[in-house]
Amino acid sequence: MTTSFTDLGVPADLAAVLARKGIEAPFPIQEYTIPDALQGLDVTGRAPTGSGKTIAFGLAVAAQVKPAKPKRPTALILAPTRELAEQIMREVEPLAATRGFKCAAVYGGTGYGAQQSALRRGVEILVACPGRLEDLIQRRDVDLSDVHIVVLDEADRMADMGFLPVVRRLFDQVQPNRQTLLFSATLDGEVEKVAREYQNNPVRHEAVAEERSVGDVTHYFWKVKPDDRVDLLVDLVLRTGTVIAFCRTRHGVDRLAKKLNAAGVGAANLHGGRSQSQRDRALHAFTKGRMPVLCATDVAARGIHVDDVSCVVHFDPPADKADYVHRSGRTGRAGEDGLVVSFVGKQDEHPVRKLLSQLKLDAQITPVDLDLLGEIKPVRVDAKRPPVDAERIDAIAKHELKAEKRHEDRKSHHGDKPRRDDRPRSGDRPSHGDKPKRDDGPRSGDRPAYGDKPQRDDRPRSSDRPSHGDKPHHGDKPRHGDKPRHGEKVEARGESTSREHHKHQQSNRSVHTNGTPEAPKPGKPTPGKAAAAKLRHKRRKRAIGA
Repeated sequence: MTTSFTDLGVPADLAAVLARKGIEAPFPIQEYTIPDALQGLDVTGRAPTGSGKTIAFGLAVAAQVKPAKPKRPTALILAPTRELAEQIMREVEPLAATRGFKCAAVYGGTGYGAQQSALRRGVEILVACPGRLEDLIQRRDVDLSDVHIVVLDEADRMADMGFLPVVRRLFDQVQPNRQTLLFSATLDGEVEKVAREYQNNPVRHEAVAEERSVGDVTHYFWKVKPDDRVDLLVDLVLRTGTVIAFCRTRHGVDRLAKKLNAAGVGAANLHGGRSQSQRDRALHAFTKGRMPVLCATDVAARGIHVDDVSCVVHFDPPADKADYVHRSGRTGRAGEDGLVVSFVGKQDEHPVRKLLSQLKLDAQITPVDLDLLGEIKPVRVDAKRPPVDAERIDAIAKHELKAEKRHEDRKSHHGDKPRRDDRPRSGDRPSHGDKPKRDDGPRSGDRPAYGDKPQRDDRPRSSDRPSHGDKPHHGDKPRHGDKPRHGEKVEARGESTSREHHKHQQSNRSVHTNGTPEAPKPGKPTPGKAAAAKLRHKRRKRAIGA
């Protein structure tokens, strides 16, 4: 007997919203968790992405949320990425609107204005990424003290991205008697610690059978050389339709999208380095079928729900088991068949074999076999472009080869261009030693040596200069007390005047009035030494000038 949502205790108005979308029977994770969540119990659910857990906690939140005041939501849903937050918003908003409640999503990469306005108007259900929510709390734009229901989605991805410390700080700001619903693909390590710290006797449910989608998803591991990966990816697109190709780095995503577009296959790129508007446009073009390939990093591995993804390609091998599970979960969703192809280089064989043993998949690393995928299908690159087929791709490849050959021919003939006749070639140019020398200037050998330079007659030679011993000592220099006082007449400096002045000073200072020599005052130098020093200095100057 098939179980309906009303049998699980879902109110009739909320079940009617799902019925209008064509959702009438619950998935296993919904059947396990909804009854306990509607009773107000803490729930821990282990299920892969695409298993329907968003509707499970969305119904529980919409059925129990209380009216909210401005800037004070009463229900909080935490998601690791912007794309997942938008997806949750699209699923929960119709359920909340049925009961007159409002929802808002806050995440980084966009401005604060619209998010702040929504919080001021008041929202009951707030879907948020941890980083932006903490910024809004610091700005006093939101208060979590009224939150009585908290949902932590993709908890293992939160741990991988380093958000768990922020999550713990947010949990400390909500009501202590809150209801906590935690969903994750894995429940170990840091996720298990968070469950023990912030849940009260949680009820644990697991949907293990849906994790690998046994019988729905086929896994291939093909040996591929690095230079052949793009061509093989084009063949996969032509045989399967819509493809999500995962690369390890942002630069790898951009490079792959550029090569695919050059080959005639429309490709959109999605990674954390692009703005939110660019990511929305890329995802919208892929969802609407205008671009058959979405090149993405692991930011797209979780929480992006796109219907009818035919194939997932691991262009670069995943880092671990969890990344492989979440990447592969983009196809084979909701019971649909899917295909997962991993490109394995020679250096990747050992890590991939280890990954196979951890996943317990019945698959081996084999050579490429495109016959397993069927015939080539027409793939529409854009609504304005014709379908892309193998002939078009071959024509583009031939055109590129011709262009490369023309470029090489131009490079080979570049050295045969004629040179100008008026410009000497390097072989005809004179060497450095053959350059003509100027006749009007003396050569280095004809120049006079340093000792042969004529000396000026008016300049005394070093032998005529006074020796160092004739220079006045520091103590012979006149001091301030020997200068003439104010009112004393100083004659012009000259030889006769200086001699007379010197004799006059000597006669006045050598003999006292009573005929005895005058004793010098203590602390002052003898005046005669200063005058003698001046005289010697003037004599040297005259000798130098002669």
